[in-house]
Amino acid sequence: MKPPLRSLLGIEQLTTAQIESILALARRMDPSRPSQLLRGKRVALLFYESSTRTRTSFEFAAKTLGATTTLVTPVSSSIEKGESLIDTGWTVANLGADAIVMRHANSGAAYLLARYVRVPIVNAGDGMHQHPSQALLDALTITNHKKRLNGLRVVIVGDVYHSRVARSNAELLSRFGADIVFCGPPDFVPEISASLAPGVTACHDLNIALQGADVVMALRVQKERLAGKDISVEDYIANYQVTPQRMKLAKPDAVLMHPGPVIRGMELTSEVADGPQSCIHEQVRNGVKTRMAILAMLLGAAR
Repeated sequence: MKPPLRSLLGIEQLTTAQIESILALARRMDPSRPSQLLRGKRVALLFYESSTRTRTSFEFAAKTLGATTTLVTPVSSSIEKGESLIDTGWTVANLGADAIVMRHANSGAAYLLARYVRVPIVNAGDGMHQHPSQALLDALTITNHKKRLNGLRVVIVGDVYHSRVARSNAELLSRFGADIVFCGPPDFVPEISASLAPGVTACHDLNIALQGADVVMALRVQKERLAGKDISVEDYIANYQVTPQRMKLAKPDAVLMHPGPVIRGMELTSEVADGPQSCIHEQVRNGVKTRMAILAMLLGAAR
């Protein structure tokens, strides 16, 4: 039997049973009903990058369970003076943190910290590498509508190359039998090896990729990255923006998702973002439920 989960660093470390357990616990969590499940626990939010959804939902999740939180950012700590990641982690743990939720611009940063700090580490996004809690809440959202993951066609469109969300989702969803299609300009969607995740394919024509899709997930696309690849905003919108017309190529009951932040008029239109197939607001709500489950499990309040 695999020992209890100590930290949440990436989807690849989780067994299928652990993923199912987190999702099952998340379904039972009610953010509108505060509890004392984590009373007396302290959760440090160590965010080297700015964040709205992830940081706030982890904070609300911890406080709803009765824990206290402390936010640590580079501009308000000794990080600004040049303190190393490991020294900052040691300091936060020795000050009494029972868990550290960390976002960092460098891939592998959470894995490094977990080697040196005794408390559980939650990877809230490390560079272009992983965002495990986002993949878990996305799986929760999908199964709320589809009841299963096996056999679903999930189209992820946008800047896949730079997206930790795309990587984590591909690993989790394909594990349960979903077929993942990465779609976008060639520079943003390199050919995908089966070694990343079986069942993952690449397509550069959105109209083809959307045929028969059960789930459509648009990713944030930064204009400066388009310029760096010599791709005009107009070309991207013309070829890859998710519109009501393009959503009609997917199945009639297909759901639309976006991890945020949503740039309306870029990755998708307002009609799609606010339309009946959109689950974007539900994803945000499920973020609190899922992160409540993660914290409860890591801090020994649930199995």
